[in-house]
Formats: sequence, structure tokens, C-alpha cells
Amino acid sequence: MILHIDMDAFFAAVEQRDNPALRHRPVVVCGDSPRAVVSTASYEARRFGIHSAMPLFQARQHCPHLVVVPGNRTKYAAASRRIMEIISRFTPLVEPVSIDEAYADVTGCTTLFGPPRDIARKIKDTVFNDLSLTCSIGIAPVKFLAKIASDMNKPDGLTLIAGEQVPDIIQTLPIHKVPGVGKQAMARMTELNIQTLGDIKRFELSLLTRKFGKFGLRLFQLSRGMDDDAIRTGTARKSISNETTLEKDISDAGAALKVLLSLSGRVGRELRHKQLLCESVFIKLKFSDFTQITRTRKLQHRTCSTEAVFHQARDLFGQVKIHKPIRLLGVGVSHLHNRNEPVQLDLVSLPGHESKKQWDSVDRAMDRIHEKYGRDMVTPAVLSPLTTRSSKRRGGNMTDTVIKKVTISGKVQGVFYRLETQKAAQKANVNGYVKNLANGSVEAVFQGPAQAVDRMVAWCRQGPPAARVDQVIEGTPPAQTGFNGFEIRY
Repeated sequence: MILHIDMDAFFAAVEQRDNPALRHRPVVVCGDSPRAVVSTASYEARRFGIHSAMPLFQARQHCPHLVVVPGNRTKYAAASRRIMEIISRFTPLVEPVSIDEAYADVTGCTTLFGPPRDIARKIKDTVFNDLSLTCSIGIAPVKFLAKIASDMNKPDGLTLIAGEQVPDIIQTLPIHKVPGVGKQAMARMTELNIQTLGDIKRFELSLLTRKFGKFGLRLFQLSRGMDDDAIRTGTARKSISNETTLEKDISDAGAALKVLLSLSGRVGRELRHKQLLCESVFIKLKFSDFTQITRTRKLQHRTCSTEAVFHQARDLFGQVKIHKPIRLLGVGVSHLHNRNEPVQLDLVSLPGHESKKQWDSVDRAMDRIHEKYGRDMVTPAVLSPLTTRSSKRRGGNMTDTVIKKVTISGKVQGVFYRLETQKAAQKANVNGYVKNLANGSVEAVFQGPAQAVDRMVAWCRQGPPAARVDQVIEGTPPAQTGFNGFEIRY
């Protein structure tokens, strides 16, 4: 039997676990910009019709008292590793599908741990006792039905589809619930008057492949209860990507390239962190009308260099004719290999070899800075003019005055953190304010000389000794300027 383990509202559940003030409240995890989209919604938020991928402004229309929490990927990844380790205690055949779900084959484990339902119950209890998180588990003879079963009684559900129940389940299963059936496929289903998976059995394989391509064969098999998709353990990661929804649609190529450079840096850092090299680079563009395109290029040599990733992303972008404003940009890499995997060496040094070595040194230095101070502490020069700057002449010299707003999440709320922030700002001769936010994070605004403000942002990433800073996000500076000193707001 196959188990499909699916965490319940994972990101939001982790935030509610770590911050008691968020429990039993409608919470979404996402950025707080006007163009942000919901990453995860708590079940309290889902009662208002809020769901993943919904634009944040629409979510707030559904629920005016919605609590928005910035995500913390590091914290979620740590919880995910512990969950996968718990599942692996009961069977070695575990296939992680994403950060919050996995398949497990328990066919040969019943002698040690009991029948599949008992194994699923033990997994659920262990996850809850160790991590204070709930999951829903589906049990079935094949993978696709196990996935469907896990969704039947969410949250905190446990559903078993026994072998003798499979024909009846298939006959009545709504076709839109079959994994892989999207909008385009649904349009063809409507043309053929297919409403359930059982209806597929009315059609010959030749017609299904003509209408649905390769997916037609899979539909033919699933409708007969056949699923030869076995558990794949130790599956290597296929790609790494990073994308961002822009605060405003853009049409300027220069502005788009700045975003692509920033995204390339994040992808390059993850490649190096995971000791991987890529052979392909791709970009993704979504336009104001929500149409989207992707472009891919195969590389001559494997790389993990930010400069190389951006070089390819820039060339791919240059091939795209931009006729509509851009809403979203993404950069990714694929065909990944372990960095220590042997490769055939060139007999002679190729042009640019010394330059590549220099960029490798730059990447390593930047990675060390980002690891210690956060990824926005140092950026390429082309990305620097992102803060609001004004110039004042003092004693014949020009000094830059900047204003920055940051949101700090972690164990940071309380009078002590705000007092220490105020002391540090006053010592640095920086004006602005610090205040608690309803979502459990802290907002701070700093105005003053550029270097002093940058030092305060770096200070926020570390915080005073008693604090635990999980994440610092820079946001759009407020319209207000000319602060009189540095104050604590309530």
C-alpha cells in the first residue's frame, strides 16, 4: 500500500505554532507588497474563500482583518527535513514530492509496524508530538489514489481506499480531481462530456491520445486502476528557480534586467550552497494580461556562477519582443549535477578562463557576506539605486541621505528589542521609528547618512543578544520624511 502524506497549510501552520498570537486567526504567508500573491492560507483564512495563488488585495477584500506574515523558507525547510526523517523511520521507500508532501510505500513494513492504517496513525502522532503540526494521510494501492485520498478529509485526516473500493472510487471520481487535469484538459473533457474518471473508459486509446497527447495514455490507465508510477527514492533535484511578481508592471528593458540580475544572484547562491552545477538556464515572463512565456538555453559548460547565469538570462530576454507590460519575472536553471562529479577536462584553456576564476572568487566572497549579514547587505552596483536618496551640501561636500524601511520577523517583539533598536539608531545618528506589527514582526524605518542607515539594517539582521532574528525584508520607504529623532511607536 502507498501512503501520501500532505502537511496541512504548512507554512501558515508553522507560523501559528511559533507565534501563539496568530492561532485561530486568518493568516496568510506572503509578501506585503500591493502585487503579492498568497503562498499559503491558514484554514481560518480559507473559510473566507482565500486560497493559494490569490492576489493579496483580493484576499484582503474577502477578509479585511487578514493577518499577513512574511515567509521564512529556512524555518520551513528545517521542519520539512524533520518530517521526512520521521516518515523514514517506518519505511525506507520515501519519495519527497515537495517541501510539504511525500509518498511512502509501506508494503513490506506491516510485520514491524502493523497494517497501513496503523502506520499512518503512528506517523501522524509522531509529527504532531515532535513538531506540533498536523498532516493528512491518504492510503491506497496506487499513488494517484493515495494523493486523492489525502485530500478527502483535510485537515488532520486519515483516509483509506481499500483494493475492493477502487472500481467504485474511479467510477465516481470527478475528473477535475485527477492529478494533471488542468484548464486546457478540462475544456476537452467538456467537449467529450467526460465528468468522472470512469467516463474515460467509454473511449478508445487512439482517441484519447489524439485529444490529450501522452496524457491520454495515462488517463486510459488510471481509469482502469493502473498506475505503474513507483516510489522513487533519492530523486535528484531537477531545477532551481526564483521568480518575483513586480510591484508595478514594467515595460523598460533596463528595469527588467535589474530584476533578472537580482534573481540570477539568488539562483547562483542556491546552486553553490547545494554544491550543484547547471547545464541549462531559463527565464519566465508573465505579462499584464497574465499570459506567460519561457525561454531556455543549453550551456556549453556546467556552471554555478551568478555572472554566467545572468549572462544567459540577459541574452534570452533580449530575444523576446516585449509588446505588453511585464508583471512577473523569473530565472531558473536545470540539468543539475553534483559539483564534485567528474567531468571531461579541456585540453587547452578556453577564452575567458581567467575571468571565470575571478568571478568564482567574487561569488564566494558575496556568499560569505550574504550568509553572515543577509542577502541584501551587498548587491551589484547596477542594483544599488533602489533607495530614496536626497543630497545635502555640508561644508562643501555632498552627503547622501537615504530612507529605508525593514520588516523584522523572529523572536523580536517586546520592549527590549525596540529600546535596543532606538539606542543603536541614536548612537548612529539615524532618525526614524520602530514599532510592533499585528502579525508578530517589527517594522523599522531609518533615515540618515547612507552608511549609517546601512549599518542599522545590518544591525537589525543580528539584533540584540536576547533576540532571534529569522528574516529581514526591505520594503518600500514611507512617504513621510523629516523625522525628528528616533522614536518608539505604538
